[in-house]
This record gives sequence, structure tokens and C-alpha cells, in this order.
Amino acid sequence: MTRRATGIGIIALAATLWGTWPLYTRGGAISGLAIGFITLLVMSLPAPFVFRRSDFADRGAVAALLLVGLADAANVVLYFSALERGPVVVAVLSHYLAPTLVAVLAPLVLDEPRSRRALLASPLVLTGLGLVLGHGSHASGWLTTALLGGGSAIFYALVVLGSRRAGRTFGPLAVTSLHSVLSAAVLLVLFRGAALPVAVDGGLAIILFAGLVNGLLGAALFNVSLRLIGAQLVGVFTYLEPLTAALLGVLVLHEAFGLWSALGVLLVVAAGAWAAAEPQRMALPDNAAP
Repeated sequence: MTRRATGIGIIALAATLWGTWPLYTRGGAISGLAIGFITLLVMSLPAPFVFRRSDFADRGAVAALLLVGLADAANVVLYFSALERGPVVVAVLSHYLAPTLVAVLAPLVLDEPRSRRALLASPLVLTGLGLVLGHGSHASGWLTTALLGGGSAIFYALVVLGSRRAGRTFGPLAVTSLHSVLSAAVLLVLFRGAALPVAVDGGLAIILFAGLVNGLLGAALFNVSLRLIGAQLVGVFTYLEPLTAALLGVLVLHEAFGLWSALGVLLVVAAGAWAAAEPQRMALPDNAAP
């Protein structure tokens, strides 16, 4: 129970940190693409200190790490673009189709025991998402936002699955920083100057702080929790992120938030919490075979 509670507490903290991203993407001075690139650069800083040649003998872990790097580059572009456009609650909840994909794929890809609660919670999550998206259709740009967020969900699911596999050999900080080197390089090659901030000022300092706290710290906590409680449980418990983002969207960004949207968010979070409360037997030991 201590291992389980620790893992849930760690991913809850990470998800809450991630839920504050809308506060940074709505400043307007730095594009969502540049915010994503800066965050990945900050996350890659520990790479020289966690690099161990012996870890690269595990070809499966290396392949998984490469997959995470490529998938996270796509995830960052799509997700930060969705947050930049808004509405926040549409962007975040469409992104959170990912745990449903993880619940379905983790037993097949990672040999984790199947989580019945995660699968049963999926229709409830989709229903809650539908309620929010139905309300969001009255806002400008909601469809584009939903498509960007949904696209990011596919790549985020690959990040979760790949990180779980890579984490069986690489340490949590190594998975975080080493994949970020590749992700940042991909963004720079594809977008060049568009991925860079246009000015060195206070706005850049704020994004660097977000990259350190939400990016590096959040991702490291995420990878620690994957080792403790497995991909399925981590996936569903990250629903604290949309709850935090939705609340900030209403309280700080003054976005419209009606009764149906509130019910949708509550349904999504309640279903995720119920799945997260599944018995300890769902966790996969660290020394499980790949």
C-alpha cells in the first residue's frame, strides 16, 4: 500500500503541475510551439549526467526511448497548439483520450495485467468528454482545438507506453532527459526559427521556469510513478490535469463554463479516480520481463 500510495501521490502532483500550462500558453508573447521547444530544452539539460553506455545494451529499451522522443515531439506541437487556441477545457479533455488508449494497449504491448476498471471507465470518460465538447461547440475554434487535442492524445499514449518500457532499463530522469534531446532536435529541424522565442525578456524567463517545474520536474515524477504503479494506473490518474486546467480556465482566464461542462468534467475525473482505486494487483513489478 505504501508503494501504491506513493506512486499515486507522485503522479497526482505531476498532473496538477501540468494542469497549470494554460496560464503560460495564454500570455501571447511566446507561441505554443516555442513554449514546447523551450520546455524540451530544459528537460534535456540533465542528459550528460544521466547517460550510461551500459543502458544502451537493452535494444528494446533504446527503441522505446526513440519512440518516446519522436512521439513527444508530435505531442508537444499538437497539445500546446490546442492550449494556445482554446477553449482550455476542450483542449485538455480531448487530449485525455490518451488514458483510454493506454488502458487498451498496455496489456498488449507491455504485458501488464489488464485493468478491468480502466476499460469500464472508458465509456464514462468519453461521455464526459462529449458533454464538455458539446458545450465547447459554442466557442470560437472549438473543433480545431478538439482535433489538435485528440491528435496529441494518440502521441501521448505512445509516450506513456514507451516510457514504461524504457524505464525498465533507464532511470526516470534518464528517460525524461534523453528523449527530450531527440524531441527538441526534431522540432528544431522541422520548424527552425518558428520554434525559437522572438525575444529574450521576462516572458522567456517565465517559460524557462515553467519548463523546469512543469516540464523537467513533472516528467521526472511521471516516470517515477510509472515504475511504481504501471502505465494503466498512471494513465487514468492523470485526470487531475484536466480538472486543474478547467478550474484555472474558469477562475483565472474567465472562460465560460456551464452546468453540462461541469458535469462532464466531474464524470471524467470520477471515472478516472474509480479506475485508479483498483486493487494493488494491477501494478507491474520493476523486474518484470519486457
